[in-house]
Amino acid sequence: MGTRPRGQRHWATALIAGGLAFGAPLLAAAQEAAGDPTVEVMAGACTFCHGPDGNGLGAATPSIAGLPVETFEYMMQSYREDMNPSTVMGRIARGYDDEQITALAVYFGDKPFERLPQPWIDQALVAEGKDLAAEYCESCHENEGRDGEGVGILAGQKLQYMRFSVADFLSGAREMERRQARKFRDLMDDHGPDGFEKILNYYASVK
Repeated sequence: MGTRPRGQRHWATALIAGGLAFGAPLLAAAQEAAGDPTVEVMAGACTFCHGPDGNGLGAATPSIAGLPVETFEYMMQSYREDMNPSTVMGRIARGYDDEQITALAVYFGDKPFERLPQPWIDQALVAEGKDLAAEYCESCHENEGRDGEGVGILAGQKLQYMRFSVADFLSGAREMERRQARKFRDLMDDHGPDGFEKILNYYASVK
């Protein structure tokens, strides 16, 4: 259920390591730019949908605060290149160059991920969802989904957004690496769609 297929994560990590001398100045410049009023203006446009400081308020718009820089960059680049299905994010992402995306990644990465109340969570599903998540998800989504390095933050993420993401993975609209695909297949075979729903309600409830 991660934001990034683990195979692509390994590819990205190798690429970054190989180009460290080239990429480090870009990140340093982005960190300096993150305090620039221009970056705050760009980030302000994001908060119209993603909420104050990147903490989304609705059920379907994800929180983007506190994400690792690499994860934020990957998501924006995948939207920009139409690797990730979207309604408006593809058009929005194409309006930013790599340096601007990195600056936004640093800006929002410095903001705390706030786990806001989600009254639409079905509390009756949470306990069983926790058990299923421990069996099918925890090996990648560690610390009850709080650790977002390479896979995105699931703990406290918006429920409807996670439903959309799972639907995209299951339909083939988003690519899964082999291990993730096997976990999804096993979960579907063992528990059907209800298993996913229980897990997602659990992760949305995590504080």
